Amino acid sequence: MTRPRIGLWLIGARGGVASTVLTGLAALAQGKTRPVGLVTELPLAAGLDMPQWSDFVVGGHEIRDVRLVDEAMDLAVRSRALPPELVEAVRPELDAIDRRIRPGTLHAVGPTIAALAGPHVPRDETPREAIARVRGDIEAFAAAERVEHVVVVNIASTEPAVDASCLPAEWDAVDRLLDDPACPLPASSLYAIAAFELGCSYINFTPSLGSLPPALDELARRNKTRHMGRDGKTGETLMKSVLAPMFAHRHLEVMSWVGHNIFGNLDGRVLSDPANKQAKVASKDHLLREILGYVPQTLVSIEHIESLGDWKTAWDHIHFRGFLETPMTLQFIWQGCDSLLAAPLVLDMARLADAARRRGQIGTMTFLASFFKSPQAVAEQEFIRQFQMLEAWIRG
Repeated sequence: MTRPRIGLWLIGARGGVASTVLTGLAALAQGKTRPVGLVTELPLAAGLDMPQWSDFVVGGHEIRDVRLVDEAMDLAVRSRALPPELVEAVRPELDAIDRRIRPGTLHAVGPTIAALAGPHVPRDETPREAIARVRGDIEAFAAAERVEHVVVVNIASTEPAVDASCLPAEWDAVDRLLDDPACPLPASSLYAIAAFELGCSYINFTPSLGSLPPALDELARRNKTRHMGRDGKTGETLMKSVLAPMFAHRHLEVMSWVGHNIFGNLDGRVLSDPANKQAKVASKDHLLREILGYVPQTLVSIEHIESLGDWKTAWDHIHFRGFLETPMTLQFIWQGCDSLLAAPLVLDMARLADAARRRGQIGTMTFLASFFKSPQAVAEQEFIRQFQMLEAWIRG
């Protein structure tokens, strides 16, 4: 029996995370690597009805004039994050995907991201025109590749922060804004709208606005599809969501928590712009007060250090008070390859989103909370409790 083909449509399809996702997907499909780091390969997911790695066919949107295989090889050579021989082994697959990548949209992405775009990217579209073009690209891909379902995943650079509370709460009111060039919805939200209009699943792996506005959730439900975000939880914040509950459950008072992050990839370069950095810092900083139940002094810094390439270093200093109010300190250093930490989560969530579709689920996929720094529609921030939500959902 022929298995259904599942589309994976990546926003930011030639970036570091995307090139790692696609190198890894090809390697998994061909049995060239073990599935280390993939939650959906744990025994708990063994009976789940979800796509196999070879079921996926990939396309996407990108604004830069680069080649996918060159980006993957840059990770291999400059950052020493991927085995060069593996990139060469999957070159034909990367080249095939490259031919299915289309120009993205620049609406409300901010000047730092817009400056990265090649001349082929449209610059004078209204939001509605951009949505129609994006929708047409995904629709043509789905038809040409004969896919049963498309999962759209936003892994593009972080956009400047947008206050979602300034937007109308109903979809019909938001829809009327789309003919206005000054519409505040950024590109990440336009991609979400296009996905929902087609019945695709949408995952926002970035701190950008994406599908967060209630009006977009209404649109998703109208079209009987599903979505989740925001901001993949891969490194330092993952550690916070594990360690902060320890202090809370042992009644140790956290007085201050300082986190300093340095990395040298394109994401870091974009986050050098304070407008783009604002959304990222807020996403990394909020969970402490929600886990602890009070507000310690916190500081989160993110700096671009070009020589580090894709390798991220996070140094955290935790000053806490113990018995008899004695001050104590915990420090840790997290060093990891940014794209390699993110890529397996993208693959896991693509599988789980399609499994949710097969179950007939619509709306917010709250069972994916453990994958995000700021999970939509979920108040729980403790990693273990979030993971228990996933376990419960898998058990049905």
